Amino acid sequence: MTDSKYFTTTKKGEIFELKAELNSDKKEKKKEAVKKVIASMTVGKDVSALFPDVVNCMQTDNLELKKLVYLYLMNYAKSQPDMAIMAVNTFVKDCEDPNPLIRALAVRTMGCIRVDKITEYLCEPLRKCLKDEDPYVRKTAAVCVAKLHDINAQLVEDQGFLDTLKDLISDSNPMVVANAVAALSEIAESHPSSNLLDLNPQSINKLLTALNECTEWGQIFILDCLANYMPKDDREAQSICERVTPRLSHANSAVVLSAVKVLMKFMEMLSKDLDYYGTLLKKLAPPLVTLLSAEPELQYVALRNINLIVQKRPEILKHEMKVFFVKYNDPIYVKLEKLDIMIRLASQANIAQVLAELKEYATEVDVDFVRKAVRAIGRCAIKVEQSAERCVSTLLDLIQTKVNYVVQEAIVVIKDIFRKYPNKYESVIATLCENLDSLDEPEARAAMIWIVGEYAERIDNADELLESFLEGFHDESTQVQLQLLTAIVKLFLKKPTETQELVQQVLSLATQDSDNPDLRDRGYIYWRLLSTDPVAAKEVVLAEKPLISEETDLIEPTLLDELICYIGTLASVYHKPPISGPPLAASSVQMGAVDLLGGGLDSLMGGSGFTAPGPAAPAGMGAPLGSGLGDLFDLTGGVGTLSGSYVAPKTVWLPAMKAKGLEISGTFSRQVGAISMDLVLTNKALQVMSDFAIQFNRNSFGLAPAAPLQVHAPLAPNQSVEISLPLNTVGSVMKMDPLNNLQVAVKNNIDVFYFSTLYPLHILFVEDGKMERQMFLATWKDIPNENEAQFQIKDCSLNADAVSNKLQGSNIFTIAKRNVEGQDMLYQSLKLTNGIWVLAELRIQPSNPSFTLSLKCRAPEVSQYVYQAYDAILKN
Repeated sequence: MTDSKYFTTTKKGEIFELKAELNSDKKEKKKEAVKKVIASMTVGKDVSALFPDVVNCMQTDNLELKKLVYLYLMNYAKSQPDMAIMAVNTFVKDCEDPNPLIRALAVRTMGCIRVDKITEYLCEPLRKCLKDEDPYVRKTAAVCVAKLHDINAQLVEDQGFLDTLKDLISDSNPMVVANAVAALSEIAESHPSSNLLDLNPQSINKLLTALNECTEWGQIFILDCLANYMPKDDREAQSICERVTPRLSHANSAVVLSAVKVLMKFMEMLSKDLDYYGTLLKKLAPPLVTLLSAEPELQYVALRNINLIVQKRPEILKHEMKVFFVKYNDPIYVKLEKLDIMIRLASQANIAQVLAELKEYATEVDVDFVRKAVRAIGRCAIKVEQSAERCVSTLLDLIQTKVNYVVQEAIVVIKDIFRKYPNKYESVIATLCENLDSLDEPEARAAMIWIVGEYAERIDNADELLESFLEGFHDESTQVQLQLLTAIVKLFLKKPTETQELVQQVLSLATQDSDNPDLRDRGYIYWRLLSTDPVAAKEVVLAEKPLISEETDLIEPTLLDELICYIGTLASVYHKPPISGPPLAASSVQMGAVDLLGGGLDSLMGGSGFTAPGPAAPAGMGAPLGSGLGDLFDLTGGVGTLSGSYVAPKTVWLPAMKAKGLEISGTFSRQVGAISMDLVLTNKALQVMSDFAIQFNRNSFGLAPAAPLQVHAPLAPNQSVEISLPLNTVGSVMKMDPLNNLQVAVKNNIDVFYFSTLYPLHILFVEDGKMERQMFLATWKDIPNENEAQFQIKDCSLNADAVSNKLQGSNIFTIAKRNVEGQDMLYQSLKLTNGIWVLAELRIQPSNPSFTLSLKCRAPEVSQYVYQAYDAILKN
């Protein structure tokens, strides 16, 4: 009978019956009962009540029963940590069992029980198993070290398990070596700074020896480890490549890609004149071609990796164009990827073949694929100059089909061909103009307007054509409006007498009737240029344009080198290096609503629509004020004059390496009640950057951009632009850790990039943060003493008046000052944007450069960050 019978029982009092069966004297009955328990557990029933009874069944020689009990234990140990300790003795015993299968089973289960209390008991058994005579036990123990490190890293380091793991790399058994490498790689990932895999020629030799004999997943771990090694010279690199090359003929595609990664990396060190270099290139092509005969999902992964390889070394696959031709039954995602690689491999030798194929694709039924095929024809014309004429005639044939989306794509690519080969193919303009009425997509309309403006002197009715676009000017997209404005100005400079009225009309539409700042700016510039110096206008607007480059979508070289190191991983499919920034939705605690002085930081921010009420007296404030703190207010009044809020120097928030060449540095400032984020964007890539936008994740104080990120002109390579982004505090709220953490996403035409930064809290100190004296006194008394925090501000040589002035510049107000036994005492208040008040007492001894700061607040979590603000303001 099959095991399905264990899943069919629905008796009442089932747990009670199982309990009795588990405690039976008969071994067979016990085994059946454990199977029923596992079956119930599998379908989601809670059988944790049977924990002690199941654990008692561990004391058995029956391997099958032991496996079942261990399975139960792994599942319930976390919810029953105290009970799980009962099993420790059995583990210790099982780790010394004569049967290696039982020893390995015990150590594997120990690693899967993620309970802190038990881990220290497992160290001794694990140490024995790492030095076990049987390789099966050693390889299982190696993986257990990585699991234990995940639960308690310090314990693993203190017990010396990492050194034992390193010794296992020299083990005689290849599977032990592979698992040791896997475990060390896993640990090294969570501790990037630690040099755990200290590879040298001797250890590399051992890894390469193990490579031939271990399982396919073991080979992948070893190959990935080899990829991180830096050979000392080209001879060592060649020797490693020779020993890795046989892996290219492996049946597992993951092994093949890992081997390709190692070879691609080490080829960098080989001289191109070597015979071996040419041989290696030839050997790399067949395995990559073989990957394309797998199922579509695997093909897609292979194609994404091949895309990177072809950009780095197109010569590997230059003779293999035919395998990238699209099959009728390929899914769309495979078709589009193949198309991309075809263009990358296009050359004078194969262009006729490619064009015939692309023309065929342009008559398919799949709209997305047809569009991409038409674009591909244009890209071929730009890439292979000798084929340009054939490409243009192919595009004209496609325009004659009158299929709307084909015509529009063709016009977009012909515009690029004109820019690459000026004064060569302008004879086709008449054909393009015939299709003006059918254009409804912004990109195609903008391309057509550019062509009319650029070649206005060759088109008799250019003014009529542009006028027809002008009729619906306000309904057009920004892209079309900007293009139309420039085209009409070009037309005016070429035919001034006939088009004066037209140019005035478009300038007035762009400057007076439009609310788009980019369009208005460009309109005003043209207007002033034309009215002050038409000759200069001609030189600017009709200047000779640089020819466009061949491939505009190549991955930036530094990023490409980085991605080559990730071949065979998810990064190679996304074409993005791993972890480029924090995810935008952090799992943080949502906050509730707040009263005036805050009810602890969990209620730091209001819900939607919250506004902070004005200062109101806390309960019991009407009572007459006694002496003590009261008399300090009979002394000097508030001191200080405005000296401007402190602004920290700019630091790099997003390095170019992590953002495909975009570097962002910045700081925060508060001027006359307005908060701003002052940014410098630098383009360190090879392509122009445009279409910038910014978004903040929810944060502790609701900081959000008050306006879009305005970068008025595209950012050219090696160019920087300074921007001041206004901020407000009406965004969504979520408590962050640390409290002043801000997660930011910046988008441009290349990608979306994430980074996080810490903002100084003083940008949130508001201008009306000066508390009335009586109110200060009563509030100080009212806030419980446990909410008071004390800090030391060291190395500050200012006197009390200078301190007071400096702090007032950043909205920390001195309410009173007095001198006690030679010490100056400043009593100060400040208020955050969300209505939380912070009260301070600052003690200054004239001869002592250390100040004592006492802070009292209903939300004590804020105090640490207020102290940091004090420290920064006073020391700068």
